[in-house]
Amino acid sequence: MGRAAFGRLLREARQRSLLTLESLAEASGVSVRAISDMERGHSLPRQATLSQLMDALELDGDERQRFVEASARRTGQVPRQLPPDLVPFRGRDEALAAVHGLTSQVAGRGGHVVISAIGGMAGVGKTTLAVRWAHQVANHFPDGQLYVNLRGFEDSGQPLDPGEALGGFLGALGVPSSSVPSGTEERSALFREQTTSRQLIVVLDNARDAEQVRPLLPTSGGCLTIITSRNQLSGLAVTEGAYMLSLDVWTREEALAALAARIGEERCRAEPEAASELVELCGFLPLAVAIVGAQLSAAPLVPLRIGVRELRESRPRLDALSAGGRRGDVRAVFSWSYRALTPETARFFRYMALSPGPSVSAEAAASLAGTRMAAARRHLRELTSANLLWRDAEGGYVLHDLLRVYGVELVEQEKDDRLRAERRLLDYLRHNAHAATRVLDRRPGFEVPAPSAEDVTSVVVDTREEALEWFRQEESTVAAALRSMNDPRLLRYRMYLTHDWVSYYSIMGRWADEISAKRIGLDAALVLDDPTAIARNCSSLARALAQTGQVDQAEEQVGLMLGQLHRLPPAEQAATERSIGWVRGRQGRHTEALHHARRALALFRAFGDRGSEARELNAVGWYLTLLGDHRQAIAMCEEALPMLREAGNRRSEAATWDSIGYARQRLGELDAAIADYRRSLRLYEEALDSYNQADVLDHIASAQLARGDDAEARESWTRAARLLSAIGDPRAEEMRARAGALDEAH
Repeated sequence: MGRAAFGRLLREARQRSLLTLESLAEASGVSVRAISDMERGHSLPRQATLSQLMDALELDGDERQRFVEASARRTGQVPRQLPPDLVPFRGRDEALAAVHGLTSQVAGRGGHVVISAIGGMAGVGKTTLAVRWAHQVANHFPDGQLYVNLRGFEDSGQPLDPGEALGGFLGALGVPSSSVPSGTEERSALFREQTTSRQLIVVLDNARDAEQVRPLLPTSGGCLTIITSRNQLSGLAVTEGAYMLSLDVWTREEALAALAARIGEERCRAEPEAASELVELCGFLPLAVAIVGAQLSAAPLVPLRIGVRELRESRPRLDALSAGGRRGDVRAVFSWSYRALTPETARFFRYMALSPGPSVSAEAAASLAGTRMAAARRHLRELTSANLLWRDAEGGYVLHDLLRVYGVELVEQEKDDRLRAERRLLDYLRHNAHAATRVLDRRPGFEVPAPSAEDVTSVVVDTREEALEWFRQEESTVAAALRSMNDPRLLRYRMYLTHDWVSYYSIMGRWADEISAKRIGLDAALVLDDPTAIARNCSSLARALAQTGQVDQAEEQVGLMLGQLHRLPPAEQAATERSIGWVRGRQGRHTEALHHARRALALFRAFGDRGSEARELNAVGWYLTLLGDHRQAIAMCEEALPMLREAGNRRSEAATWDSIGYARQRLGELDAAIADYRRSLRLYEEALDSYNQADVLDHIASAQLARGDDAEARESWTRAARLLSAIGDPRAEEMRARAGALDEAH
């Protein structure tokens, strides 16, 4: 049974006999120190010593038999149950370094360490890492290694009963089958007793949950327990002090090294681009790379480019990722995780697979599935715990590419309503962008019907910071949705989707993103022959093209807008005239720009839109100052200011102060111009508009330079460069160059 068990029996018998250590030593002739060592489980008695102790304690026949059995030394049976470490092992340097550090803790402090989260998605190589680690440190644990596959995620769907696993462990430790109790609790107690004085590695592979694992944990300070699971066993971290290690897919370099280990370095070096694409098509998933490597290894004359083509063209792709047998089939391995989900979460997972972007927010996921947020968060927790999802640095939920392929297969198998799910997602993006834009910009906008509260999540947005954060959260999703959701029945959604993203694109200077989105929206509008949508998409596209210096390309959009004017209602005519004027201004055709701005102003005044009238007064003033009529320009802009304050439109008020400052600078009133520019800058700062802050700082710097304040001008251009760098605008280099030129001049 072991030293601890014998020590406990000896101590209990001595206490029943009302003997102290000293009195038992005197009666038996065995030293106090020897008895103390035995009671503490540090040693076992020789046969003569055992007889002396039993005689002194006056034990009867049954008790003497228990003492004899408990004192029997192990016969040297050392379990060696680890699977062979034969798989070509590459990468995982950081993970191995971390776990070897934990091995040192066991050896150095005698502490019991549980590794519960060699966790991760199916096929990521959890068992391979655990077995490699156990083999590497086996010499530190002289009493052997125990291993069991707990079958937490396998075809049978029935995890191994802990009691059955304990029976195998006890037998491996030399406990006769006749002495193994029938109950799991009793077996667990005996297992802990058997391992108390041993130094063992215990590998619990493929665990379903913490409850399956707990009876199998040894308590010895010299034991190392390694657990692998597709579930996050966070409960063990709380109750058992377990160390959690989450395993991700390979890096590209690790995947290439593993592929080369299977098919040969020469083949990879001969076709490096094909080798790189192969591992990328495998999603850098170790199991998938191993399968492809095995297939290519069996066909040494086949060029890697052929393998790439076959894998890329395979429909469905998972058909190509099977090496025969369920354990070598990516789809089958995924299915074991999927079948462990509750039916509601399984449905949620399928809809998650329809998300078009690299990651998805909780709100977008809830809308895809048509689920309320409380239920969506429960499903997301279950999927994350099952390592079918993980969180990125921004808090979004990421689905591995191959899991996404698997999920879409399941959508088709289960006949889920894909079109309705995609409509819900587009409705979510459209509805909440509208609400966020109303916070960012108080201009009259394109009204979007409220979605069904049951199907689509509405996000509460009260502040500009919250509005910008929502846009940042969903910008990759809206871009991916426009690219991939091309069902003809979604054409109207594509046409209108990004209308309310215009303010965000402008504030962040995301002109390239807007160009891409608006081209898609314009194509849809032309197919549907919707004059309002054509004009609006042309307006945004032309503006973005002009902002990126592609002024000549914007001429096509101006032509389309002019062609739609007669088909538009008055409000849309006014907005379109304003847009044409803006493009003409960017083209340097200032007289034409002023003409269109005045026509827009007349229309806005005719139907009493004071907010738009105020904005257009600023536009007219701007074109006037570009044409040299600075006093009239200032008068027009000053007329606009109280109307803009009344409307609460800070961005347009900021633009108007910028126009006034520009006119005053042309009149030579530099101090007044700088003061006006600073008013504009403060308002843009309040609006969190980095792009236009940089523009105003550029104007301030030019006025400061004209005034002879070179140091201040250099600081203004440096600030502008920082702002543009933060939003990824290439004009940052231009601002740095201007600041640098002043440094060189000095």
